Amino acid sequence: MNNLSFHAIKHDFGIDELVIKLRELREQSLEIRQRKDSPPKLPSRKELQVIIDGLGAVLFPNRLGSPDLNDEGIDYFVGLTLDTLCRELHKQIRRELQFVSGHAEPDDGAYEQSVAITGEFVRRLPEIRALLDTDIQSAYQGDPAARSPDEVLVCYPGITAILHHRFANVLYQLGAPLVARMISELAHSATGIDIHPGATIDQSFFIDHGTGVVIGETAIIGKRVRVYQAVTLGAKRFQKDDNGMLVKGNARHPIVEDDVVIYAGATILGRITIGTGSTIGGNVWLTHSVAPFSNITQASTRSELFIDGGGI
Repeated sequence: MNNLSFHAIKHDFGIDELVIKLRELREQSLEIRQRKDSPPKLPSRKELQVIIDGLGAVLFPNRLGSPDLNDEGIDYFVGLTLDTLCRELHKQIRRELQFVSGHAEPDDGAYEQSVAITGEFVRRLPEIRALLDTDIQSAYQGDPAARSPDEVLVCYPGITAILHHRFANVLYQLGAPLVARMISELAHSATGIDIHPGATIDQSFFIDHGTGVVIGETAIIGKRVRVYQAVTLGAKRFQKDDNGMLVKGNARHPIVEDDVVIYAGATILGRITIGTGSTIGGNVWLTHSVAPFSNITQASTRSELFIDGGGI
């Protein structure tokens, strides 16, 4: 052992004191949140990632599942994988329900409700698969660089994000908003695309490139909408109640009707409506509704010489 290693090991970093201070802060935080006595566990991001990967494999076994599957083995693989995923998803949803109720110990009500949510979620998987097929086809038809729908499925970050969203949105509707939000944030971390699980998105949705896209909780997006990178569908302002606290759940994000295209960098804020068939140009800042078939672009740049105070 060299001298540097020896001195590093012998040095006193004050670990015991730090452990005490961190415990005190942790206990203070739990007291503020009224969760000091046996705080319930949260759902696990790591386990949810495994579940979402497995659900992708169930819906697209030939592309996102095992590469060695043959026709005879696909149904067996789907059934076996789905059986395991149902049990794991049920556990994560039960954790959320117990966390919300504040019960650290097993709770019959949370158990039964999580079974019901999980059962309804898996019954909607064919519906989710059908929606994803429209999203994949829209991306393939909308991007001249795409060589096949399979390439779109396995390569495009916009498809990864919308796949997560289709799962998360159903769970959000069924009463598991924390699990849904965690699933959305897994996609956000992986792709840079931030879609709140509460957002309502109809079929054939295409996010091209995608990095920096933000879609808020109460946004409503119609059919065949195309969005490019760095687009924001956000809130214009945050309403507060009489106590100065933010009002939760009010409709505050845009409504985008069918067949709208929104180009890179556009920011659309507030509960406004973008009419059917409209085109929103790049870097536009929009806070008012626009009629169907509008074409909104930045103001033309004025090229003038301002001499002797002219133009001021």
